[in-house]
Amino acid sequence: MIGLSAVCSQVNNGVYKCGFATSQEAYDKNVVPLFDALDRLETILESRRFLCGNRLTEADIRLFTTLVRFDMVYVGHFKCNKKRIVDYPNLWAYTRDIYQHDGIGETVDPQHIQRHYQASHTNINPHGIVAIGPDLDFTAPHGRDKKFGQ
Repeated sequence: MIGLSAVCSQVNNGVYKCGFATSQEAYDKNVVPLFDALDRLETILESRRFLCGNRLTEADIRLFTTLVRFDMVYVGHFKCNKKRIVDYPNLWAYTRDIYQHDGIGETVDPQHIQRHYQASHTNINPHGIVAIGPDLDFTAPHGRDKKFGQ
């Protein structure tokens, strides 16, 4: 099981370490562990619905906040573009699963997320141009409840 501290360090903080890197060396040092962690999470989520089994926990919510923003802003804005979350079948279904839990999806505002990141980091995006996409359907069926018998 991947621990909460590893999730926070390698994934949640990893996107920021890549995005705010000021040298190629700093970027390279952080992008590899980020995608190694995502690859490990993809494997873990093949055999369990959530990080710690069949119950939604704080670790899942903490990871979700990064995953839900990943393709919207981290892929382009923070140069975390080796793979998108939609390219990981288990992580993408897991993200949709959590999004569709009562009370969670309505806290996600894609337009605000994109506008905030892309317009406020003028050192990364000096003209504040906000990208139009991607089109992501967080409401598409995820099948994880059926796969794991819940």
